[in-house]
Amino acid sequence: MIIAVKLFGSIKNLFKKNRKQAHQELVSEFNKIFGYQFNDTLLLLEALTHRSYIYANDHRLPSNERLEFLGDSILGLVIAEYLYKLHTDYDEGDLTKTKAILVNEITLARVGIESGLNDLILLSPEEEKSGGRERLSIISDAMEAVIGALYLDSGLEAAARFIDDVIISHSDDLLSDSAQRNYKGELLEYLQSRGEDPPYYEVVSESGPDHEKTFNVVVRTAGEITGSGSGTSKKEAEQHAAAESMKLLKSREYDETSKED
Repeated sequence: MIIAVKLFGSIKNLFKKNRKQAHQELVSEFNKIFGYQFNDTLLLLEALTHRSYIYANDHRLPSNERLEFLGDSILGLVIAEYLYKLHTDYDEGDLTKTKAILVNEITLARVGIESGLNDLILLSPEEEKSGGRERLSIISDAMEAVIGALYLDSGLEAAARFIDDVIISHSDDLLSDSAQRNYKGELLEYLQSRGEDPPYYEVVSESGPDHEKTFNVVVRTAGEITGSGSGTSKKEAEQHAAAESMKLLKSREYDETSKED
């Protein structure tokens, strides 16, 4: 994976300086980490601006949400073309599943953290204190926004080169990571193959403050609780519950097969 770059000084100290100087240093740090120099640095700053920063600073620069929208489409195109050309033996389903892993929130946040991009995101003090710099959605959104900004600044080739550097060149590692498995999808397909109803997920409890909540989820299959899981989001907890359910159901299937033999 990308070796995380240690920034000189805390991002908090950076913004104690005047805003213009702080933004210049932010652009400089991006250049050092990724080796890309924007013609229009305002595009980069927009890509790194979370909406909380605007509210806290009465900032005129727009948030990165529109660039995120654009970058999401460009990322999907580049990854789809890469997989189409590389895996000539893959059918549509295989290509779709592989693409989903390489463009999902977990992957984008992971490469964002390991590259140091998350240290560059402009956040409000409140969002910073609540752990926003480590929040997967914020980091993955910034990654997509940077891709969109690169496309507008220097064209598709520059955006594709960035995607290759931070994602495609590490795709083997990303695809082999068990944390990327879509256990919810696997459980659904497993039940459907057996003619059973879809699984039902239920949040049974929540704990912790709003910015550090832990969700506890159970999953029912055929009316029976077959798995439980916890996580900092409902989706994460559901994935863990689905993984536990798959383990139990597969174990039962093995036992049934053994008895028949």
